[in-house]
Amino acid sequence: PAPRAGLGRGQLFAAVIDTFLEKLVAAGSYQRFVGCYRDIYRLQPELSRGIYDQFVSQLRAAVTEEIQDVKDEGNLEALFDSLDRIEEEARGRQEPAWRPSGLPEEDARGALVPYLLKHRGYLRRALREQQDASRELARAVLAGRDRIAALQRLIRERRDAWQ
Repeated sequence: PAPRAGLGRGQLFAAVIDTFLEKLVAAGSYQRFVGCYRDIYRLQPELSRGIYDQFVSQLRAAVTEEIQDVKDEGNLEALFDSLDRIEEEARGRQEPAWRPSGLPEEDARGALVPYLLKHRGYLRRALREQQDASRELARAVLAGRDRIAALQRLIRERRDAWQ
């Protein structure tokens, strides 16, 4: 679910936890506490109120600490911020987000085909460059052979002239 307008996921999570704590404390009302510990209440009503207040305070602190430990261990604040950023970036998108089709072969093909086509294009360019380089080298070899043949003719001519 998307966070409420203006609230990030971290703030929404904190609000949910606060609401949970309030409902937890409300479920364990003073009247229920007194109902469970009638004898203490009859003997010392002020003491039972103090015990209840201390119990609620410690319960709230323990739950808050435990939730903070879970948030720290799971790095929830960073994850919430990351999700908020991703959602913000996706707001302007027109096309729907990718979802798996349920057929792994098609999903893999859908991910691999664009990569393979790009790689094929790269390989074709590299082949073309190598073919161009090979043609240039073939021309240089032929030119070298022509030059050698010309030098051989010149040598023969001069040798024949000398003899």
